[in-house]
Amino acid sequence: MGAVAVLLTGVGASADAASNAPVVSGATVNSGHDVIVGITHNVVFPVTVTGSDDSGLSFADVDLKGPHGGFYTTDTFCETATACTTVFTANAHPAPGSDDPVDLANANAGTWSVDALVDANDGDSVFAPGVGSFGLKRAARLTVNASPEPVAKGSRITVTGKLARANWDTYRYAGYTGQAVKLQFRPKCSSTYTTVATVKTSNTGTLRTTVKAVRDGYWRWNFAGTTTTGPAKAAGDYVDVRP
Repeated sequence: MGAVAVLLTGVGASADAASNAPVVSGATVNSGHDVIVGITHNVVFPVTVTGSDDSGLSFADVDLKGPHGGFYTTDTFCETATACTTVFTANAHPAPGSDDPVDLANANAGTWSVDALVDANDGDSVFAPGVGSFGLKRAARLTVNASPEPVAKGSRITVTGKLARANWDTYRYAGYTGQAVKLQFRPKCSSTYTTVATVKTSNTGTLRTTVKAVRDGYWRWNFAGTTTTGPAKAAGDYVDVRP
């Protein structure tokens, strides 16, 4: 019976210790938005780890892990008893002279996860893997040209453009092939675009279609994005339609 009593006491002590460990409830990256990275500029974004402890949270080590070995890490003191916010900087180029340069490659684009090691003020700590996720994506660009302009009502116009995305391996923008892009129209006196057609990009990323000109307004291409590439919208190109 004595052995049983000791065993039960040990289980109770472990349960008490576990109940006193910090609890990590989640992580929010870039206020819930994808992180879109081009080829030149730094992209700075926050990561907030939230949780609780009876003594309050004090410090957090945060790791970001992506496809094909993508990795960022940093740490921070907690700004409140329940939240710890740190800031990351992403760039397609490695940082010259940095102790921990990060050179993004195309293969790193996609869904990333967040791991956190969180300390409490009473000295307890907890490691929480996969407490959040986010998309780290290649930036995209779209152009548009609608012609001829002006044009007679009822005549056909040709709308062209090109979809390109950041190539993190070559540090250039290159045509994005085989992607569905919406052609949209906004009447002159309206603020709302309506989809007129969907066109796939060529093997160089170009777009081309013809439509009937009925009234004055703006034409644009709209790309929704993919799991590895951010969305893009071209600025509207105005066409004057005459009777």
